Amino acid sequence: QVQLVESGGDLVQAGGSLRLSCTASGSIFGISTMGWYRQTPGKQRELVASITTTGIRNYADSVKGRFTISRDNAKNTVYLQMNSLKPEDTAVHYCNAWIRTTPALDSFYNYWGQGTQVTVSS
Repeated sequence: QVQLVESGGDLVQAGGSLRLSCTASGSIFGISTMGWYRQTPGKQRELVASITTTGIRNYADSVKGRFTISRDNAKNTVYLQMNSLKPEDTAVHYCNAWIRTTPALDSFYNYWGQGTQVTVSS
């Protein structure tokens, strides 16, 4: 059984910063790409940022220059540093990861965290 547990969501004023963390635990043989998505009511979940095992990063245009994704492979943890927050960043933020739960090299499955609320007031 694999779990992704997020933390760090909070209420913050516009212009402020938050750091989200997500740690994977359980029977893990390897983790590939990790990422953060967000969702607001009535809208589809959208990619915020992702990072590969070798550190290649991808960002949504709306967060480029403000958010930074990083990971600690030894701790099975991914972070999202969010600076210069705007009210439009308000959303439930979800951690996502491709995780290998058996020794088979091609047995990666996709997992989601439970979500953490980020609220930015104007």
